[in-house]
Amino acid sequence: MAGVDGVRCMLMRGGTSKGAFFVAGDLPEDPALRDDLILRIVGSPDPRQIDGVGGAHPLTTKVAVVDRCDDPRADVSYLFLQPSVDQALVSDAQNCGNMLAGVGPFAVERGLVKVDGDRAVVRILMQNTDSVAVAGFRLADGMPVYEGSFAVSGVPGTASPIRLDFEDVAGSSCGALFPTGNQLDDVGGVACTLVDNGMPVVVIDAASLGIDGGEAPVELEADTGLRSTLERIRLA
Repeated sequence: MAGVDGVRCMLMRGGTSKGAFFVAGDLPEDPALRDDLILRIVGSPDPRQIDGVGGAHPLTTKVAVVDRCDDPRADVSYLFLQPSVDQALVSDAQNCGNMLAGVGPFAVERGLVKVDGDRAVVRILMQNTDSVAVAGFRLADGMPVYEGSFAVSGVPGTASPIRLDFEDVAGSSCGALFPTGNQLDDVGGVACTLVDNGMPVVVIDAASLGIDGGEAPVELEADTGLRSTLERIRLA
């Protein structure tokens, strides 16, 4: 990382994503300077991100910025940032529930919250959506326990479980649980349910797309017709 020296971060997996976790005070306060530094740290813009810690894919090139929180609703604040892999762009438009799973343990590791006993409960203000989640996880000798037998689909191996409870997140991005006011919409001839329950999501019956939901990721990636249909729905 040419020109970058002495920036503290922790690389962590959260759910099916992984990325760099920072304490807010270790980054520039100015968003433009912060984003420029983050791009250099992850190695963007470069499809292979050779000169950085990014994983050459959006799921493995994510950033969490965590700090103590003055808001009475929470113990710490969490800002999710999505750096582009091949463009000089950093977005804060959406939240990330996967990276959220790492926020509590990171806060304990960096001394942002006080914990005791064999279990931590950390209240997290998700700045992207101004909503709160509560993380619960095991402790040993005052530090997070990472080893365990809990499995997550799509992630090799097992680890200690992290429970996340979300408080009042319906409509946090679009203003309503069903942003269109309908429980079912026709989008380009495909029946869809549009939901905002912490993250805007389109729910579609797999059969209406000619699949059964059991396909491997490589099969779905190779289905250009399916990808075209999904992209058309996503942009509608």
